[in-house]
Amino acid sequence: MSSLATSTRDPAVEISLQLLDSLTADYPHHDFAIRLWNGDTWGNTSNPRFTLVLKHAGTLRHLLLGASQLTLGESYIYDDFDIEGNVEAAFSFGDYLVAHEVELMEKLHMAGLLFRLPHNGHHHDEPRLHLHGRAHSKHRDRDAVIYHYDLSNDFYQLWLDRRMVYSCAYFKRGDEDLDTAQAQKLDYICRKLRLRPGESLLDIGCGWGGLVLYAAEHFGVRALGVTLSESQAEMARQRIQEAGMSERCAVRLCDYRDLDPSSLFDKIVSVGMFEHVGQSRLLDYFQHVWKLLRPGGVFLNHGIAASATYSRKGASFIDKYVFPDGELVPLGTTISIAEACGFEVRDVESLREHYAQTLRHWVSRLESRYQDAERIASETAYRIWRIYMSGCAHAFAIGRVNVYQVLLSKSDHGETQLPLTRVDWYR
Repeated sequence: MSSLATSTRDPAVEISLQLLDSLTADYPHHDFAIRLWNGDTWGNTSNPRFTLVLKHAGTLRHLLLGASQLTLGESYIYDDFDIEGNVEAAFSFGDYLVAHEVELMEKLHMAGLLFRLPHNGHHHDEPRLHLHGRAHSKHRDRDAVIYHYDLSNDFYQLWLDRRMVYSCAYFKRGDEDLDTAQAQKLDYICRKLRLRPGESLLDIGCGWGGLVLYAAEHFGVRALGVTLSESQAEMARQRIQEAGMSERCAVRLCDYRDLDPSSLFDKIVSVGMFEHVGQSRLLDYFQHVWKLLRPGGVFLNHGIAASATYSRKGASFIDKYVFPDGELVPLGTTISIAEACGFEVRDVESLREHYAQTLRHWVSRLESRYQDAERIASETAYRIWRIYMSGCAHAFAIGRVNVYQVLLSKSDHGETQLPLTRVDWYR
């Protein structure tokens, strides 16, 4: 790495440059640049994939003392630094900073340099949600969902597809636009469920109603969606009415646990809601779905899973600022609990690469509307979603997390009504 001076350096500049040289001595990727608050630039200045912009003399002190996923994220959203270029690419360097281990003498040397930097910054921590009550109780789950999804329908419309599908898209070729890829995902789910005209479908965590409306329009089912978000339910109902589908589908504002088990459904689906359930509640979750499903029916559970081999260091940025009480569970745990409730596993498919690509679409669309995002929500909200979705794209790309569609059957004395092959999924 090399540095280029563009102005007279103060002591904090010299210290910061020393720290950067020491920090990156073992870092294998020389594909980025860092621009200091005084205009000096360090690193790959000719063709950087991204540029970190340090906003003040104390930025490295904020970043490196007790570096964790949370502290790095907070330094970004409260404007200690900015990222120009490919935000996702910056996460490899962030991983390196969090995991970086040095010998004791080098650690003492770096700590001495850090403590010579000023203790200043731009942190104005906004009040975050403080959840009360037992984890994953109905009341607490409702508060957590409202915190995330009721931010503003207008905000989500800036970067989601036209159907407002807030989950992994499905790319058959890889170069589809987001609207096409999300329509393909909805169609793929309906074919996996093998929906037939006149069947009843329950969508647990239906969001803005994209799947229930698609299933009713294209597969002739009677579809019910449930959500805990009032703003989602209101928009979903409006869209159903505008489409003239009120007799075939509906969206209810309620917890799935409050549905009457005597009202059985032929097929059940859950897409992107599973992450809110919590490992301690998985048995209750699958047991309740089992009760709601007609014998011979199938349940498609689409959810993000944690890698069984990855262990996060430090507190989670997403837990604090994006998905309070969210939990990612390894796939093996999920399947074991589903089987313990009586379900038979009929198919498991990873869509990991699809989710990385989906997130890249979302980030690009959000960045292109950043002024609208800041007007509708706030600058901090824009920065939270930009860094959160870019970080998720990175996590999916490197295999730290995965997303699975698990097709589960409630056999009727061994009868499943399922065909022998999956050929009908790919017509």
